[in-house]
Amino acid sequence: MFNQKSYQGTLESNYQLVTKQLKALLSGEKDLIANLSNACALLNQFLEDVNWVGFYLYKEDELVLGPFQGLPACVRIPVGRGVCGTAAEKVQTMRVEDVQAFPGHIACDAASRSEIVIPLKKNGELIGVLDIDSPSLNRFTSEDQIHLESFVQELERHI
Repeated sequence: MFNQKSYQGTLESNYQLVTKQLKALLSGEKDLIANLSNACALLNQFLEDVNWVGFYLYKEDELVLGPFQGLPACVRIPVGRGVCGTAAEKVQTMRVEDVQAFPGHIACDAASRSEIVIPLKKNGELIGVLDIDSPSLNRFTSEDQIHLESFVQELERHI
């Protein structure tokens, strides 16, 4: 059983705790959808000032909506378009301070102002992206990026 946790330490210790919780949640489970669902639910209850947390899965040169927490979202995103498509094309994390200034931004939720997208890989191959949106400008720091990339690395071990 999972109990909601109050995160009261430093940002680093809180991220370490949520990554440890992820590891416990995924232990022994190999189903991709179940693990992605628990991962985005965990991040959604952990992160403050976010309005969307979820995954897009790479299928036939596009990203297709996967498990998420938040308002209904765009279902398909071409690789190379928007923040998610760019992260998939480059297979690198994209941290955007102001999505309205990002060329080709795809506005699924008009309230989103900043975004971080982290590629998800299996055996070195892109299988999707983790997408997190915030209604605040410049919500995601370099420290958030480092710890969210570690969170995704732990997730990759279980898919």
